[in-house]
Amino acid sequence: RTLLTHPWFTGLQEGSQSCDGSVAVLSHQWKRAAPAYHLILEGILILWIIRLLFSKTYKLQERSDLTVKEKEELIEEWQPEPLVPPVSKDHPALNYNIVSGPPSHNIVVNGKKCVNFASFNFLGLLDNARVKAAALASLKKYGVGTCGPRGFYGTFDVHLDLEDRLAKFMKTEEAIIYSYGFATIASAIPAYSKRALVFVDYFLSFLNPRKARVTRRFIVVEGLYMNTGTVCPLPELVKLKYKYKARIFLEESLSFGVLGEHGRGVTEHFGISIDDIDLISANMENSLASVGGFCCGRSFVIDHQRLSGQGYCFSASLPPLLAAAAIEALNIMEENPGIFLVLKEKCERIHKALQGISGLKVVGESLSPAFHLQLTDSTGAREKDVTLLQEIVNHCMNRGIALTQARYLEKEEKCLPPPSIRVVVTVEQTDEELERAARIIKEAAQAVLL
Repeated sequence: RTLLTHPWFTGLQEGSQSCDGSVAVLSHQWKRAAPAYHLILEGILILWIIRLLFSKTYKLQERSDLTVKEKEELIEEWQPEPLVPPVSKDHPALNYNIVSGPPSHNIVVNGKKCVNFASFNFLGLLDNARVKAAALASLKKYGVGTCGPRGFYGTFDVHLDLEDRLAKFMKTEEAIIYSYGFATIASAIPAYSKRALVFVDYFLSFLNPRKARVTRRFIVVEGLYMNTGTVCPLPELVKLKYKYKARIFLEESLSFGVLGEHGRGVTEHFGISIDDIDLISANMENSLASVGGFCCGRSFVIDHQRLSGQGYCFSASLPPLLAAAAIEALNIMEENPGIFLVLKEKCERIHKALQGISGLKVVGESLSPAFHLQLTDSTGAREKDVTLLQEIVNHCMNRGIALTQARYLEKEEKCLPPPSIRVVVTVEQTDEELERAARIIKEAAQAVLL
């Protein structure tokens, strides 16, 4: 107590308080004078120091020089990982159905003649005499292939004619063709979406939107869904496009040459202006019965693909004979618009005939020429479901009806559809053949599932 009241201690205490006050005043003045970014920088540095203090430290192992013999032993003992995962020899992809002759209305599979309900030859043009004659004339004039991309002596006059015809048919400014169907959409999307937010259809690969600074937003959707046989809700998507300032990429490989009064696809089906769609793509391997694909839209959109579409820039161009075949197929479509109504009526007929099959359900709209038959009640194991459906396919094939199961890259699918039998309708199938196919499918389901 005496020490605390000593004049020396009292003076020291007063000096200390004076000092603290000066420091506080200086600190307050410094804080007022310091810019905000300085404080942010200091905060980052403090956090970084804390991270270093609590992070793990590793000691470098002392290097030990190995002898040549030891190195050889280590190399001999080391086993690399398998190049590919093990695959059963019974996998469907390794067991082919061998087709002899054209896969048109009647098809010979594994030596058995069947009515074809498996190929996407919707308009029956694959074995059409006019299409084959146009392809043969082109073969004699140009040869078999092109041996070069479009920018390296791979552009033929018939390519330009086909692009012009497609643009006029779809009522767009311009079109571009690719030599491979899947390469079309696989090249088109990356050409525009290097820095973009892409909303992809749920049945393809649904992507949840994330908060990010993006310069473009795309809605990518199928016109007629391959996995479900349903038509996309295009009018609602167009509203979303304008509400959220997105762009629509419409993939019409199934709906082109099927939907609409003139076969122009889902836009014509709904009466949507082509100007509301930013890009349309489709392959020429279904209704046109050729090979390759095309994109169409406004000129500046298509011109960008000529510079950035990988499948266009780096793949050999479409063989001229296939381009000539596609042009002739377009001619037939334009000359016979009633063919699309015939196809629609046949689709509705077999859809109705396949209702009420015990153990199977029809998946798809009645206007879709490609739809699915799924098990009403799954066994709980995908492999067992696939086996049961394959027995039904084999039963039908033995009775002259060629069907196939839908195939998927199971490990790559974001939303894997249930196993199913795919049924494809064409204009060549007669009413009697449609009724016979429905009857045989019912008999097969009863024999296998009951």
